[in-house]
Amino acid sequence: MKRYRNGEIWDFEHEKIAVGGAFIRENSIFNVNKMNHSGRKVILGIDGGTTSTVCVCMPLIPFTQPLPDPLPVLARAVAGCSNHNSVGESAARDTLEQVMADALIKSASTRSAVQAVCLSVAGVDHPTDQDRILNWLREIFPSHVRLFVQNDAVAALASGTMGKLHGCVLIASTGTIAYGFTEDGREARAAGAGPILGDWGSGYGIAAQALTAVIRAHDGRGPQTSLTLGILHKLNLSSPDELIGWTYADPSWARIAALVPVVVSSAEAGDLVANKILHDAVQELSSSVKAVVQRLDLCGEGEVLNS
Repeated sequence: MKRYRNGEIWDFEHEKIAVGGAFIRENSIFNVNKMNHSGRKVILGIDGGTTSTVCVCMPLIPFTQPLPDPLPVLARAVAGCSNHNSVGESAARDTLEQVMADALIKSASTRSAVQAVCLSVAGVDHPTDQDRILNWLREIFPSHVRLFVQNDAVAALASGTMGKLHGCVLIASTGTIAYGFTEDGREARAAGAGPILGDWGSGYGIAAQALTAVIRAHDGRGPQTSLTLGILHKLNLSSPDELIGWTYADPSWARIAALVPVVVSSAEAGDLVANKILHDAVQELSSSVKAVVQRLDLCGEGEVLNS
């Protein structure tokens, strides 16, 4: 087990006892004497997306025992984007490592107590992505820890089917993806390739089209729209010309997607341009689901999917 690049992240595991038998980290006090001394085993579950990343730490519950309701959560930590396609591999790993360490700190645990890590993260699109992340996790955790890496859509489907991977799930957030499984293990996906390759039903896609509509209205190529005033007010800008600098100063996906509420408000107020953007987004999302369902033949007998 190595400390990887960010050795300081795991320094809490080696802190010396301070006054009163406790150590201090980021203004929080934890009892060192109780850390891992109870022999409690834990598991980590991470949901990593383009907008945010969440890690929960739970006690290991043997299969021989019934699952309590609600499930016990020892700690929950939140961080930013962990999609390597959006922020780069180094930044994504930093986020994932920090959120796991934070969850262990809050639960008064260390890596030696971890029995399994399930990482479901956006951007895991190929077996090479899984292998690369698994190799990185092996450098962080002891050899006994079981490691699982999947696309975040797989975890989303499992969460809605009580762990059974059968059916189709649609994620529509900063990015979008439709993912499906058959009972015999076949799988298929649609969209989820990022904004450059056309996730147009996503939050990024909606906001990007709204920005484009404002520029087109400003230079005379498109119809006037209330999106202009709405977006300029949201960003505290005075002219559509300033949108160019704002957009390219930081074109991160989540930053652009944060403009979606403006599009929704404009559509609700009757703006035709905003309404068309949302209508087209819905069509894109429905076509993604339809593609997965048809490829896997998930429709029941006699059922037909129409666009």
